[in-house]
This record gives sequence, structure tokens and C-alpha cells, in this order.
Amino acid sequence: MAQETAVYTHGHHESVLRSHRWRTAANSAAYLLGELRAGHRVLDVGCGPGTITADLAALVPEGSVTGLDAAPGVLEQARATAAERGLDNLTFTTGDVHGLDFPDGTFDVVHTHQTLQHVGDPVGALREMRRVCAPGGLVAARDADYGGMFWYPHIPGMTEWLDLYRRVTRANGGEPDAGRRLHAWAREAGFTDVRISTSTWTFTSPQERAWWSGLWAERTVESRYAERAVAGGLATPEDLRRISEAWRTWGEEEDGWFTVVHGEILCRA
Repeated sequence: MAQETAVYTHGHHESVLRSHRWRTAANSAAYLLGELRAGHRVLDVGCGPGTITADLAALVPEGSVTGLDAAPGVLEQARATAAERGLDNLTFTTGDVHGLDFPDGTFDVVHTHQTLQHVGDPVGALREMRRVCAPGGLVAARDADYGGMFWYPHIPGMTEWLDLYRRVTRANGGEPDAGRRLHAWAREAGFTDVRISTSTWTFTSPQERAWWSGLWAERTVESRYAERAVAGGLATPEDLRRISEAWRTWGEEEDGWFTVVHGEILCRA
């Protein structure tokens, strides 16, 4: 059985989970929602703290949703989210997308969000997702594309951040510019019916800027990403402090704007 070879760049620092808990099916899986039916069996790969997963469960009340993540600790938060919402058609388990512990054709929909950019073999992951998807079902994936992110105004340290993040992620075995590659990975995985789309997150109001800049300023100096940047010789602690301050400077800009571009694929199994 294949196993994960990449290292998850972000880790599970509070600054990371704060952004993960913000995600909903509406703001992160809108391209999929029109395809869901009440009785669907859904697998959510890389579910993290389970906010998207819980939304999916609410949309298939006569079906079931299984949330899967490689990190057992974060699943405690996911289970708490499900309990708070009173969802009884939702379960969580640990696992590796390269070797899913489910029989062929178990699910009607297999969904993953911001996962393929962090795995060592995204094509193999998509093949495995296809295996556990029933014939005629859907495999859905959405990933950011760091090379397509843009912001205003120009802050020199922000450009340094983007270059460093991409180098750290690739050193960890991932691909930060995954969004633009999803359709190619899907075709290599054997899918012939692939629907492609894009969507964005945009942060521009004072509240949005404060939230987005704050979590990245914190992540840059305190998360596993920061540890790996220094341990890998890709940045010094002083570099990280300078980049962190650049994030805070951007967040205070009255005309500040940040857009995260995502690629999306809906693949018919």
C-alpha cells in the first residue's frame, strides 16, 4: 500500500486552525454543492477540524459523510463540531489518501479541499479517490494556487513571503501551485470526464485584512512552517520576523486587497 511521503507544511498551530475553521461548504466547495443529493454517501479527505465536512453532512440528511484526516488530534475538534450541530450522519477516521481503507465503490462523492497541494503523489491520491468512488459518482478537488495569489499595495516583504512559502512547500514534497495542475493530474489519474472551474477568496475589508494578515503574521513565526523554514536552511528567524511584520503592515493598509485563486475539478468516476 502506498504511503504519504510529503510533510504537511502548515502543521496544526492555532493560527492554521483558525483559518481552517473559517471554511464552509459555501465559501470553499460551492462548485460541488449543486451535485449533492439527499442520500449521497460522501467521503471528505483531509477534513481537518470538520467545518466543511459538517456542512456537507447537513446537505445529505438521508445519506452519510465520513471525514478523514491523517492527524488524529485535529479530529477531536471535528467531532466536537459535529456534536455541536447535532449531526448523526457524520463520522471521522484517520487515514492516508494514498491508501484508503475502504472497498472499491464505497462512496457516491469523494471530496477534498486544499489537500493535493500537500501530498507526495497527487496523481496516485486521485486514483485512490476514484477507486473508492462508485461508478458514475464524483471526485471533487479544490486547491489554492500560490503562484496566482495577488495583493495590493506592493509590500516588499510580502513578495519575500511568497517566494519562501513556495520553496518550503516544495522542500516538504508538496506543490504550492496545485490549482493550475488539478486538471492535468486528473487526466493522468485516468479521468476522462473532468469539469474545470476557478473561484477565489478575497480579503479587503478592515476586519478581513486584520484576520488574514494576523493569522499569517503569526503563522510565519510560530507554526511548523516557520520551524521547517529555519531547519531547512531556507530562512533565518530574522527573515521570518521581517516577513511577519510585512504581513502586519499590509493588514493596516486602508486600500489593502488580497486574493487567493483556487482551481477546482469535478471528475466523473
